[in-house]
Amino acid sequence: MNPDNTPTWYIIKQSNGQCEILPSTDVEGKEESAFVERWGPFNSPQDAIARRVGLIRAGKCQPA
Repeated sequence: MNPDNTPTWYIIKQSNGQCEILPSTDVEGKEESAFVERWGPFNSPQDAIARRVGLIRAGKCQPA
């Protein structure tokens, strides 16, 4: 976690191809095999959402 104790955010690609935005508390410490790919950390959920849109446009994630 970052020094000021605010959560960071990750984009997690699930096995069905969809990407979910999760706080670092739900991601850090988990096995890498728990998800297909991971992007982040991002400082805010808005930053993660913007990146997820780019990943969908690039074909790396499926829209929900």
